[in-house]
Amino acid sequence: MTGRQPRGPFPCSELDVELTINGKPTTVDAPADMPLLWALRDVVGLTGTKFGCGIAQCGACTVHVNGTPTRSCSVTVGAVQGRAVTTIEGLAKEGADHAVQQAWAELNVPQCGYCQAGQVMSAAAFIEKNSNPTDAQIDAAMQGNLCRCGTYVRIRAAIKRAAEIHRGATA
Repeated sequence: MTGRQPRGPFPCSELDVELTINGKPTTVDAPADMPLLWALRDVVGLTGTKFGCGIAQCGACTVHVNGTPTRSCSVTVGAVQGRAVTTIEGLAKEGADHAVQQAWAELNVPQCGYCQAGQVMSAAAFIEKNSNPTDAQIDAAMQGNLCRCGTYVRIRAAIKRAAEIHRGATA
């Protein structure tokens, strides 16, 4: 048993969903009602986005859809037709890690690392909107991302550091 949610059969016959993944126009040959998570992992081959709970409660599967953090286990690939999807693989730009990725490495945030792609994606969207967050704002923004290893203190510190890096990059 792999712990993966069964993904089929998908009765919807619509295939060839058009979207942009990590900045590249992509045709996904999948039923429109397939969860985006499985389309990314199993059809497109981008396995950085993780399956956690399958009910949008843990945040491990977080990606950006048009810049908004979205739980990819609970949205269908058809629902994102024509939209821009960014996964953890596409967060870095022009060969440079995103500020959150830089801070995560600098502060050695991950313990087991399983939830970290979702944590990073949520944090990246958050600091785009708030580049000088308080602890309370970070806690509120990240409350939907669970870490079974309990690295919340390091995650908060890394988000503050990422915000500093981000402020420096945009100054």
